[in-house]
Amino acid sequence: MQSRIRPPSFSGRLHDARTATVVGRLLGTAVVICFLTGLVSHLLQEPPGWLIGHLPTRPVSGYRLTQGLHVISGIAAVPLLLVKLWTVYPRLFEWPPVRGVGHALERLSIAVLVAATILELFMGLLNTVQWYPWPFSFRSVHYALGWVIIGSLLMHLAVKAPQIAAHWRRPRRVAAQQGAAAGADEQLVGADRRSLLIGVGVAVGTVTVVTAGQSVTPLAPLNLLAPRHPDDGEQGLPVNRTARAAGVGREAVRSWRLSVGGPRGYELTLDQLRALPQHTATLPIACVEGWSKSAHWEGVRIKDLLERAGLPDGARLRVVSLQTHGGYRVTEMDRTYTRDGLTLLALRLNGEVLSPNHGYPARIIAPNRPGVLQTKWVTRLEVIPG
Repeated sequence: MQSRIRPPSFSGRLHDARTATVVGRLLGTAVVICFLTGLVSHLLQEPPGWLIGHLPTRPVSGYRLTQGLHVISGIAAVPLLLVKLWTVYPRLFEWPPVRGVGHALERLSIAVLVAATILELFMGLLNTVQWYPWPFSFRSVHYALGWVIIGSLLMHLAVKAPQIAAHWRRPRRVAAQQGAAAGADEQLVGADRRSLLIGVGVAVGTVTVVTAGQSVTPLAPLNLLAPRHPDDGEQGLPVNRTARAAGVGREAVRSWRLSVGGPRGYELTLDQLRALPQHTATLPIACVEGWSKSAHWEGVRIKDLLERAGLPDGARLRVVSLQTHGGYRVTEMDRTYTRDGLTLLALRLNGEVLSPNHGYPARIIAPNRPGVLQTKWVTRLEVIPG
Protein backbone atom coordinates (compact mmCIF):
# COMPACT_ATOMS: atom_id res chain seq x y z
CA MET A 1 0.00 0.00 0.00
CA GLN A 2 1.47 3.29 -1.13
CA SER A 3 1.20 6.37 1.06
CA ARG A 4 0.52 9.65 -0.67
CA ILE A 5 2.92 12.50 0.08
CA ARG A 6 1.00 15.29 1.74
CA PRO A 7 2.08 18.91 2.17
CA PRO A 8 2.66 20.06 5.74
CA SER A 9 -0.23 21.63 7.61
CA PHE A 10 -0.10 24.79 9.70
CA SER A 11 -2.34 25.42 12.67
CA GLY A 12 -1.14 28.89 13.74
CA ARG A 13 -4.02 31.35 13.93
CA LEU A 14 -2.17 34.27 12.38
CA HIS A 15 -1.26 32.58 9.12
CA ASP A 16 -4.46 34.10 7.79
CA ALA A 17 -5.40 36.48 5.00
CA ARG A 18 -6.44 39.33 7.26
CA THR A 19 -3.17 39.42 9.19
CA ALA A 20 -1.20 39.15 5.96
CA THR A 21 -3.23 42.03 4.50
CA VAL A 22 -2.68 44.33 7.48
CA VAL A 23 1.07 43.70 7.54
CA GLY A 24 1.19 43.92 3.75
CA ARG A 25 -0.32 47.39 3.78
CA LEU A 26 2.34 48.61 6.20
CA LEU A 27 5.09 46.98 4.16
CA GLY A 28 3.64 48.37 0.95
CA THR A 29 3.66 51.89 2.40
CA ALA A 30 7.33 51.58 3.37
CA VAL A 31 8.22 50.16 -0.06
CA VAL A 32 6.41 52.93 -1.94
CA ILE A 33 8.09 55.65 0.15
CA CYS A 34 11.45 53.96 -0.42
CA PHE A 35 10.82 53.72 -4.17
CA LEU A 36 9.68 57.32 -4.64
CA THR A 37 12.53 58.81 -2.61
CA GLY A 38 15.00 56.54 -4.40
CA LEU A 39 13.63 57.81 -7.71
CA VAL A 40 14.34 61.38 -6.57
CA SER A 41 17.93 60.41 -5.77
CA HIS A 42 18.39 58.77 -9.16
CA LEU A 43 16.97 61.74 -11.07
CA LEU A 44 19.26 64.16 -9.23
CA GLN A 45 22.31 62.00 -9.92
CA GLU A 46 21.48 61.10 -13.52
CA PRO A 47 18.94 63.63 -14.80
CA PRO A 48 17.21 62.73 -18.07
CA GLY A 49 17.29 65.21 -20.92
CA TRP A 50 13.93 66.75 -20.10
CA LEU A 51 15.10 67.59 -16.57
CA ILE A 52 18.44 69.16 -17.50
CA GLY A 53 18.26 72.87 -16.88
CA HIS A 54 15.43 72.43 -14.38
CA LEU A 55 17.04 70.61 -11.44
CA PRO A 56 15.71 72.24 -8.25
CA THR A 57 18.09 73.88 -5.81
CA ARG A 58 15.37 74.59 -3.25
CA PRO A 59 14.68 73.60 -0.59
CA VAL A 60 18.37 73.50 0.21
CA SER A 61 17.86 70.44 2.43
CA GLY A 62 15.51 68.67 0.02
CA TYR A 63 17.92 65.83 -0.77
CA ARG A 64 18.74 65.47 2.91
CA LEU A 65 15.03 64.88 3.59
CA THR A 66 14.32 62.52 0.70
CA GLN A 67 17.46 60.41 1.05
CA GLY A 68 17.01 60.24 4.82
CA LEU A 69 13.45 58.98 4.27
CA HIS A 70 14.75 56.52 1.67
CA VAL A 71 17.15 54.83 4.07
CA ILE A 72 14.80 55.07 7.07
CA SER A 73 11.89 53.48 5.18
CA GLY A 74 14.19 50.81 3.77
CA ILE A 75 15.41 49.83 7.23
CA ALA A 76 11.86 49.93 8.64
CA ALA A 77 10.80 47.59 5.82
CA VAL A 78 13.13 44.82 7.06
CA PRO A 79 11.10 43.71 10.13
CA LEU A 80 7.86 44.28 8.19
CA LEU A 81 9.08 42.00 5.40
CA LEU A 82 10.10 39.28 7.87
CA VAL A 83 6.68 39.33 9.54
CA LYS A 84 4.90 39.40 6.19
CA LEU A 85 6.85 36.33 5.03
CA TRP A 86 6.03 34.56 8.30
CA THR A 87 2.30 35.15 7.86
CA VAL A 88 2.20 33.83 4.29
CA TYR A 89 4.83 31.10 4.15
CA PRO A 90 2.27 28.26 4.61
CA ARG A 91 0.95 29.18 1.16
CA LEU A 92 4.22 27.98 -0.29
CA PHE A 93 2.95 24.47 0.45
CA GLU A 94 -0.48 24.82 -1.11
CA TRP A 95 -1.61 21.77 -3.04
CA PRO A 96 -1.93 21.66 -5.97
CA PRO A 97 0.76 24.32 -6.45
CA VAL A 98 -1.01 25.82 -9.48
CA ARG A 99 -4.75 25.88 -10.00
CA GLY A 100 -5.06 27.78 -13.24
CA VAL A 101 -3.64 30.69 -15.22
CA GLY A 102 -4.71 33.34 -12.71
CA HIS A 103 -3.25 31.41 -9.80
CA ALA A 104 -0.03 30.84 -11.73
CA LEU A 105 0.29 34.58 -12.39
CA GLU A 106 -0.37 35.30 -8.73
CA ARG A 107 2.34 32.91 -7.56
CA LEU A 108 4.78 34.21 -10.19
CA SER A 109 4.21 37.82 -9.12
CA ILE A 110 4.71 36.88 -5.47
CA ALA A 111 7.92 34.97 -6.23
CA VAL A 112 9.41 37.89 -8.16
CA LEU A 113 8.21 40.43 -5.58
CA VAL A 114 9.65 38.53 -2.63
CA ALA A 115 12.98 37.74 -4.31
CA ALA A 116 13.49 41.30 -5.60
CA THR A 117 12.52 42.89 -2.26
CA ILE A 118 14.87 40.68 -0.24
CA LEU A 119 17.74 41.41 -2.63
CA GLU A 120 16.95 45.13 -2.71
CA LEU A 121 16.93 45.50 1.07
CA PHE A 122 20.04 43.33 1.46
CA MET A 123 21.99 45.42 -1.06
CA GLY A 124 20.73 48.65 0.48
CA LEU A 125 21.87 47.64 3.95
CA LEU A 126 25.34 46.76 2.66
CA ASN A 127 25.49 50.10 0.86
CA THR A 128 24.97 51.95 4.15
CA VAL A 129 28.28 50.48 5.33
CA GLN A 130 29.89 50.93 1.89
CA TRP A 131 30.57 47.23 1.38
CA TYR A 132 30.13 46.01 -2.18
CA PRO A 133 31.00 42.30 -2.46
CA TRP A 134 29.37 41.98 -5.90
CA PRO A 135 31.06 42.62 -9.28
CA PHE A 136 28.28 44.81 -10.74
CA SER A 137 27.28 48.43 -10.26
CA PHE A 138 25.26 48.83 -7.08
CA ARG A 139 23.43 51.96 -8.19
CA SER A 140 22.21 50.67 -11.56
CA VAL A 141 21.11 47.28 -10.18
CA HIS A 142 19.49 48.87 -7.12
CA TYR A 143 17.55 51.22 -9.39
CA ALA A 144 16.47 48.42 -11.73
CA LEU A 145 15.32 46.23 -8.82
CA GLY A 146 13.13 49.08 -7.61
CA TRP A 147 11.19 48.97 -10.88
CA VAL A 148 11.00 45.16 -10.73
CA ILE A 149 9.46 45.42 -7.26
CA ILE A 150 6.89 48.00 -8.34
CA GLY A 151 6.08 46.06 -11.51
CA SER A 152 5.55 42.76 -9.70
CA LEU A 153 3.50 44.52 -7.01
CA LEU A 154 1.21 46.04 -9.65
CA MET A 155 0.92 42.65 -11.35
CA HIS A 156 -0.03 41.03 -8.04
CA LEU A 157 -2.66 43.69 -7.35
CA ALA A 158 -4.07 43.27 -10.86
CA VAL A 159 -4.44 39.52 -10.39
CA LYS A 160 -6.08 39.99 -6.99
CA ALA A 161 -8.28 42.89 -8.16
CA PRO A 162 -11.49 40.83 -8.48
CA GLN A 163 -11.14 39.56 -4.89
CA ILE A 164 -10.32 43.02 -3.60
CA ALA A 165 -13.31 44.52 -5.40
CA ALA A 166 -15.62 41.80 -4.10
CA HIS A 167 -14.44 42.46 -0.56
CA TRP A 168 -15.15 46.19 -0.74
CA ARG A 169 -18.54 45.64 -2.45
CA ARG A 170 -19.64 43.29 0.29
CA PRO A 171 -22.57 44.84 2.23
CA ARG A 172 -21.80 45.83 5.79
CA ARG A 173 -24.60 43.67 7.17
CA VAL A 174 -23.08 40.60 5.49
CA ALA A 175 -19.69 41.39 6.98
CA ALA A 176 -21.31 41.86 10.40
CA GLN A 177 -23.15 38.55 10.10
CA GLN A 178 -19.96 36.74 9.13
CA GLY A 179 -18.14 38.34 12.05
CA ALA A 180 -20.89 37.28 14.46
CA ALA A 181 -20.82 33.75 13.08
CA ALA A 182 -17.10 33.51 13.70
CA GLY A 183 -17.79 34.07 17.39
CA ALA A 184 -15.22 33.49 20.08
CA ASP A 185 -12.57 32.08 17.75
CA GLU A 186 -12.42 35.34 15.80
CA GLN A 187 -12.12 37.28 19.05
CA LEU A 188 -9.12 35.20 20.05
CA VAL A 189 -7.54 35.66 16.62
CA GLY A 190 -8.20 39.39 16.84
CA ALA A 191 -6.47 39.59 20.21
CA ASP A 192 -3.48 37.68 18.88
CA ARG A 193 -3.38 39.89 15.80
CA ARG A 194 -3.32 43.04 17.89
CA SER A 195 -0.47 41.62 19.96
CA LEU A 196 1.46 40.79 16.81
CA LEU A 197 0.93 44.26 15.36
CA ILE A 198 2.02 45.90 18.61
CA GLY A 199 5.20 43.80 18.49
CA VAL A 200 5.77 44.76 14.86
CA GLY A 201 5.25 48.42 15.72
CA VAL A 202 7.78 48.20 18.55
CA ALA A 203 10.31 46.48 16.25
CA VAL A 204 9.89 49.04 13.46
CA GLY A 205 10.02 51.92 15.93
CA THR A 206 13.16 50.56 17.58
CA VAL A 207 15.17 50.02 14.39
CA THR A 208 14.08 53.46 13.21
CA VAL A 209 15.02 55.28 16.41
CA VAL A 210 18.47 53.64 16.70
CA THR A 211 19.43 54.26 13.06
CA ALA A 212 17.65 57.45 11.94
CA GLY A 213 19.93 59.65 14.04
CA GLN A 214 22.49 59.65 11.22
CA SER A 215 20.17 62.01 9.34
CA VAL A 216 17.58 63.21 11.89
CA THR A 217 19.49 65.53 14.21
CA PRO A 218 17.23 65.25 17.30
CA LEU A 219 17.71 61.45 17.26
CA ALA A 220 21.51 61.63 17.02
CA PRO A 221 22.06 60.70 20.72
CA LEU A 222 20.16 57.43 20.08
CA ASN A 223 22.12 56.57 16.94
CA LEU A 224 23.30 53.15 18.16
CA LEU A 225 23.19 50.88 15.09
CA ALA A 226 23.73 53.21 12.12
CA PRO A 227 27.21 52.95 10.56
CA ARG A 228 27.70 56.75 10.65
CA HIS A 229 27.27 59.31 13.40
CA PRO A 230 26.86 62.82 11.96
CA ASP A 231 29.14 64.36 14.59
CA ASP A 232 32.05 61.95 14.13
CA GLY A 233 34.71 63.06 11.68
CA GLU A 234 37.27 65.69 10.88
CA GLN A 235 36.11 69.30 11.25
CA GLY A 236 32.76 68.09 12.59
CA LEU A 237 31.77 66.18 9.46
CA PRO A 238 32.03 62.46 8.55
CA VAL A 239 34.39 61.39 5.76
CA ASN A 240 33.35 58.78 3.21
CA ARG A 241 36.49 58.73 1.06
CA THR A 242 39.86 59.87 2.33
CA ALA A 243 42.47 61.61 0.20
CA ARG A 244 44.60 58.47 0.38
CA ALA A 245 41.75 56.24 -0.79
CA ALA A 246 41.10 58.65 -3.68
CA GLY A 247 44.77 58.65 -4.69
CA VAL A 248 45.27 62.36 -4.02
CA GLY A 249 48.94 62.75 -3.07
CA ARG A 250 50.91 65.67 -1.69
CA GLU A 251 52.67 66.35 -5.00
CA ALA A 252 49.36 66.82 -6.84
CA VAL A 253 48.18 69.25 -4.17
CA ARG A 254 51.50 71.11 -4.10
CA SER A 255 51.29 71.92 -7.82
CA TRP A 256 47.54 72.59 -7.75
CA ARG A 257 45.92 75.12 -10.04
CA LEU A 258 42.25 75.78 -10.70
CA SER A 259 41.42 75.83 -14.40
CA VAL A 260 38.13 77.47 -15.44
CA GLY A 261 36.89 77.08 -19.00
CA GLY A 262 34.88 79.58 -21.00
CA PRO A 263 35.29 82.33 -23.64
CA ARG A 264 37.90 83.90 -21.37
CA GLY A 265 39.21 80.81 -19.61
CA TYR A 266 41.89 81.21 -16.98
CA GLU A 267 43.87 79.53 -14.20
CA LEU A 268 44.22 80.51 -10.54
CA THR A 269 46.61 79.54 -7.80
CA LEU A 270 45.22 78.90 -4.34
CA ASP A 271 46.44 82.30 -3.13
CA GLN A 272 44.73 84.01 -6.07
CA LEU A 273 41.53 82.10 -5.36
CA ARG A 274 41.65 83.15 -1.72
CA ALA A 275 42.09 86.78 -2.79
CA LEU A 276 38.71 86.76 -4.60
CA PRO A 277 35.53 87.83 -2.75
CA GLN A 278 34.60 85.08 -0.29
CA HIS A 279 31.03 84.07 0.54
CA THR A 280 29.52 81.86 3.24
CA ALA A 281 26.68 79.35 3.22
CA THR A 282 25.19 76.90 5.69
CA LEU A 283 24.38 73.78 3.72
CA PRO A 284 24.09 70.06 4.46
CA ILE A 285 26.13 67.22 3.08
CA ALA A 286 23.66 64.40 2.43
CA CYS A 287 25.05 61.07 1.26
CA VAL A 288 23.31 58.13 -0.40
CA GLU A 289 24.24 55.94 2.58
CA GLY A 290 21.69 57.90 4.61
CA TRP A 291 23.82 60.16 6.82
CA SER A 292 23.65 63.94 6.60
CA LYS A 293 24.96 66.95 8.49
CA SER A 294 24.73 70.71 8.04
CA ALA A 295 27.97 72.69 8.07
CA HIS A 296 29.26 76.20 7.56
CA TRP A 297 31.16 76.69 4.29
CA GLU A 298 33.22 79.57 2.93
CA GLY A 299 34.57 80.04 -0.56
CA VAL A 300 34.08 81.60 -3.98
CA ARG A 301 30.72 81.48 -5.71
CA ILE A 302 30.69 79.37 -8.85
CA LYS A 303 28.64 82.06 -10.62
CA ASP A 304 31.44 84.58 -9.97
CA LEU A 305 34.08 82.23 -11.37
CA LEU A 306 32.00 81.70 -14.51
CA GLU A 307 31.27 85.39 -14.96
CA ARG A 308 35.00 86.06 -14.86
CA ALA A 309 35.37 83.46 -17.64
CA GLY A 310 32.83 85.29 -19.81
CA LEU A 311 29.74 83.30 -18.78
CA PRO A 312 27.53 85.79 -16.91
CA ASP A 313 24.42 83.59 -17.18
CA GLY A 314 26.05 80.48 -15.83
CA ALA A 315 26.68 77.25 -17.72
CA ARG A 316 26.52 73.51 -17.41
CA LEU A 317 29.82 72.36 -15.98
CA ARG A 318 31.97 69.29 -15.94
CA VAL A 319 33.75 69.24 -12.58
CA VAL A 320 37.07 67.38 -12.57
CA SER A 321 38.77 66.17 -9.39
CA LEU A 322 42.39 65.36 -8.59
CA GLN A 323 41.32 61.92 -7.41
CA THR A 324 42.66 58.92 -9.33
CA HIS A 325 40.74 56.08 -7.62
CA GLY A 326 37.03 55.44 -7.19
CA GLY A 327 33.91 56.78 -8.82
CA TYR A 328 32.76 60.35 -9.37
CA ARG A 329 36.18 61.67 -10.38
CA VAL A 330 34.29 63.66 -12.99
CA THR A 331 30.80 64.98 -12.30
CA GLU A 332 28.39 67.30 -14.08
CA MET A 333 26.64 70.34 -12.63
CA ASP A 334 23.44 71.74 -14.07
CA ARG A 335 23.13 75.45 -14.81
CA THR A 336 20.48 75.81 -12.09
CA TYR A 337 23.27 75.11 -9.58
CA THR A 338 25.91 77.30 -11.25
CA ARG A 339 23.49 80.26 -11.23
CA ASP A 340 22.65 79.80 -7.56
CA GLY A 341 24.46 82.15 -5.20
CA LEU A 342 24.73 79.38 -2.57
CA THR A 343 26.81 77.13 -4.82
CA LEU A 344 30.42 77.55 -3.74
CA LEU A 345 33.86 76.34 -4.56
CA ALA A 346 34.51 75.95 -0.85
CA LEU A 347 37.91 76.60 0.72
CA ARG A 348 36.94 76.48 4.38
CA LEU A 349 34.72 74.26 6.52
CA ASN A 350 33.32 75.25 9.91
CA GLY A 351 35.82 78.12 10.16
CA GLU A 352 38.89 76.05 9.22
CA VAL A 353 40.82 75.47 6.01
CA LEU A 354 39.58 72.27 4.39
CA SER A 355 41.44 69.19 5.58
CA PRO A 356 42.88 66.89 2.89
CA ASN A 357 40.14 64.34 3.55
CA HIS A 358 37.44 66.98 3.09
CA GLY A 359 38.79 68.06 -0.30
CA TYR A 360 41.69 70.48 0.21
CA PRO A 361 42.44 72.72 -1.64
CA ALA A 362 38.85 73.22 -2.92
CA ARG A 363 35.58 71.35 -3.19
CA ILE A 364 32.04 71.86 -4.43
CA ILE A 365 29.15 72.55 -2.09
CA ALA A 366 25.69 73.20 -3.56
CA PRO A 367 22.11 73.25 -2.24
CA ASN A 368 19.84 70.21 -2.66
CA ARG A 369 22.57 68.10 -4.26
CA PRO A 370 23.61 64.49 -3.54
CA GLY A 371 26.79 64.17 -1.51
CA VAL A 372 28.53 62.08 -4.16
CA LEU A 373 28.27 65.08 -6.50
CA GLN A 374 29.76 67.55 -3.98
CA THR A 375 33.11 66.91 -5.63
CA LYS A 376 36.29 67.14 -3.56
CA TRP A 377 39.83 68.11 -4.70
CA VAL A 378 38.43 70.14 -7.62
CA THR A 379 41.02 71.11 -10.20
CA ARG A 380 39.03 71.97 -13.37
CA LEU A 381 35.67 73.49 -14.25
CA GLU A 382 34.92 72.68 -17.89
CA VAL A 383 31.99 74.17 -19.78
CA ILE A 384 29.61 71.65 -21.37
CA PRO A 385 28.33 73.04 -24.70
CA GLY A 386 24.58 73.41 -25.19
